[in-house]
Amino acid sequence: MRALEGMSVLITGGGSGIGEGAAKHFANKGATVTITGRREEPLKQVVKDIGENITYIKGDVTNNEDRIRMVEAAVENGKGLDVLISNAGNIYRCDVEDYDEEQLLTLFHSNVVGGMMLLKESIAHLKESEGCVLFVGSVHTQRAFPNASPYAATKGALETLTGVLAAELGKYNVRVGCVRPGGVLTEINVRAGLSTADEAKERLEGMGNMHALGRIGTVEEVAEAFAYLATAEWATGNVLTIDGGLGLGVTQE
Repeated sequence: MRALEGMSVLITGGGSGIGEGAAKHFANKGATVTITGRREEPLKQVVKDIGENITYIKGDVTNNEDRIRMVEAAVENGKGLDVLISNAGNIYRCDVEDYDEEQLLTLFHSNVVGGMMLLKESIAHLKESEGCVLFVGSVHTQRAFPNASPYAATKGALETLTGVLAAELGKYNVRVGCVRPGGVLTEINVRAGLSTADEAKERLEGMGNMHALGRIGTVEEVAEAFAYLATAEWATGNVLTIDGGLGLGVTQE
């Protein structure tokens, strides 16, 4: 396995939640981390909290000029690029009768197309380092939650991309992976205006008994899965489930 120490890692959506957790984990293990996001203040706070081995660049993965700047910043900061963690995304929930085409296209742009285009900008550097790209799937592809079809569709696309891109990029020794989390508290529903922070926390914690292990997960536990895929040199095309058993469909008494 490769060592995390000395790796150059670019993490989108690094200002909170799973992206922040990954940034802390990788930086604490000695990787050089560059985080991105649309909101500058959270990025600044994450950099301040971690203190070493990390910098940030404000940007939106749906904007081509921003994507170019993200990659340039990571390459400059880390003297190359070893790992791209394509984590940025949003959520949109509604009944089928309420589908809005513009919102669907916006969601696919942020959750799928933006990450694909960022990989395009990164691929020359990943070929040089024989590095990897990691996507973020979702237990929504394993358990059907009503009104979540737009979000689930984007995550299904990413999980399928993982296999196809692994087959395409293997000849360059560039690996592709995907982490599929279960219930983990993040800001995604709050940022999308679907709930307040207290409501989101109460709802998610109330889902603890839907996990075989009886509790929701933490961003640190998801970060461990990223770290494994980043260092496992014979792992590619994998969708690594780290969901506490939520996808098994059991409910604890």
